[in-house]
Amino acid sequence: MLASILFSLIGFMSMAQGATPPPPMPPPPPGLPIDSGVVMLFLVAIFFGAYKILQINKQKA
Repeated sequence: MLASILFSLIGFMSMAQGATPPPPMPPPPPGLPIDSGVVMLFLVAIFFGAYKILQINKQKA
C-alpha cells in the first residue's frame, strides 16, 4: 500500500514541475531592397563618372 502511494505521488510531482518555455526567436534581419534599383544605380554611376572625366579633361585643356 505504501509503495502504491509513493508511486502515484512520484508521478504527480513530476507533472507539477512543467517544462520551461523555449527562448524567444531572434528578430529578423533588416530588409535591404537594393535589388530593385541596381540598374538605376549603375546608370547614375556611369553618367556621373563620365561627367567627372569630362570636367577633369576641360580643366587640363
